[in-house]
Amino acid sequence: MVKKETKEKEQGIMDLPGVGAATAEKLKEAGYTDLMGIAVASPGELVEAAGMTETGARKIIITARNALNMGFEDGTNLLKRRKAVMKISTGSKEFDKLVGGGFETGAITECFGKYGSSKTQLAHQLAVNLHLNESAGVDPYVVYIDTENTFRPERIIEMAKGAGLDPEMVLKHIKVARAFNSDHQMLLAEKINDLIKKEGLNVRLVVIDSLTAHFRAEFIGRGTLAVRQQKLNRHMHTLLRLADQHNLCVYVTNQVMAKPDMFFGDPTEAIGGNIVAHNSAFRIYLRRGKKGSRVAKLVDAPNLPDGECAFIIKAEGIRDL
Repeated sequence: MVKKETKEKEQGIMDLPGVGAATAEKLKEAGYTDLMGIAVASPGELVEAAGMTETGARKIIITARNALNMGFEDGTNLLKRRKAVMKISTGSKEFDKLVGGGFETGAITECFGKYGSSKTQLAHQLAVNLHLNESAGVDPYVVYIDTENTFRPERIIEMAKGAGLDPEMVLKHIKVARAFNSDHQMLLAEKINDLIKKEGLNVRLVVIDSLTAHFRAEFIGRGTLAVRQQKLNRHMHTLLRLADQHNLCVYVTNQVMAKPDMFFGDPTEAIGGNIVAHNSAFRIYLRRGKKGSRVAKLVDAPNLPDGECAFIIKAEGIRDL
């Protein structure tokens, strides 16, 4: 009886103090459909979503965390949870080896580089290779948020044939949305939760190509930098929450700029500064190599050494040299 009541309490937000039908509806519309969503939210986010006071927001966050028994846990439990992590192959054995077996679920992976460095090619390849992984479950879906009109179904067909998959089946399992500005992009990311919970889709990969294009175009000059970074931080936290709660892989591409004060070495630096860097578990720098090859350099990872590898883009997809 106690277990049943606890389970019911965990599944509804109406049991939280001060949350009535109207407030619950506002929270659900904003994407906070369960206690976990409330527990990992900030008071400011709930104030904006439901129009409640900051004191009330803090109270329901604390109650949600207590109900879920959130706190410290030992390393053995974390190790067990790590066993549920899935790796999505890049198509290149050397590239997979560089990133520890493939792109991880439960984390954000950022690839940055100049135009023509194969960031989008990699996005298409991951969308196809998801279907080669048995751990992805039944009918795995990809959500592709396209900000620069770079998604091409024809390329998916070529890569699917190269992987021995049914191209029509792969295309049916990719949900594509074109984002026309930064607010639209952020809204689309928030709606992914509805695809998973309301429509019951088994979303295992989220692609945003590219992450910073709209933010860079809309916020020009140093005077707008603080506002831009604040919005970008909120967007990254939405993606991080999706990755963690649903054990899915988030792959974001990023633009670059040249540092004017860099006189030696490679002046290329990713857009977004520390906000993007700190929220991305894995950071990869892509660039052109010799004779049409591409080079991937692992810049940052929590559990892997720095390194780099070379690969090539063929008609059938990404392959080893």
